[in-house]
Amino acid sequence: MPTIMSHAAVPIAGALLLGRSRLSVPVIAMGIVFAMLPDADVIGFGLGVDYADSWGHRGATHSLVFAAVAALLTVALIRPQRYIIAGLFLFVAMASHGLLDTLTNGGLGAALFWPWDDARHFAPLTPIAVSPIGISDFISARGMKVLQSEAIWIWTPLAVLVGAVLGLKQWRMRWLRQNGMVQ
Repeated sequence: MPTIMSHAAVPIAGALLLGRSRLSVPVIAMGIVFAMLPDADVIGFGLGVDYADSWGHRGATHSLVFAAVAALLTVALIRPQRYIIAGLFLFVAMASHGLLDTLTNGGLGAALFWPWDDARHFAPLTPIAVSPIGISDFISARGMKVLQSEAIWIWTPLAVLVGAVLGLKQWRMRWLRQNGMVQ
C-alpha cells in the first residue's frame, strides 16, 4: 500500500482542481479521511481475520462498491449543497485507495470488484514500492525507499496535473479579460 500521506494526495489534488466554490471544507476533509479509511481493515489482523479473507487487508474495504456505498451514505447524512459533486468527490477519494494499491509491487492486490469477485487485482504495471505495515517497520531504509517511490509515481504526477490545469485556467481567464469577454 502507499502510505496514508500518499493516499491523501488524490483528494487534495481534486480539491485544488475543483476549488472551494464547488467543495466545502467539511467535504474536502471527509475526502481526505475517505482516501485513508480503507486501511482501517488492518484492525482485522488483531481480531484473527486472515489477510486473504474478504474482509482482510485490501479486501472489501478497498472495493469500488464499498467506496460508492460510503459516498452515498455520507452525502445522505451530511447533505452538502452540491451533493452530486460531493458524492463523486468522495467516491473518487475512497476508490483511489484501492486503485493506488493495485499499482504497488507487493501484497495480494486489491479486491476492487468485491462482492461479485473476491479475487485480488494488480494493475498491469506496479511501479510503487509497497509500504510496510506498522510504524516501526516504516521508519527504516525501506520506508525511505517507499517515500521516494511515492514521490515519483504519485506526488509528482499529481503536482504536474494540478499545476497544468490551474495554469491553463489562469491563462484562459487572462485571455478572456484581455479580449473583453469578462471583467
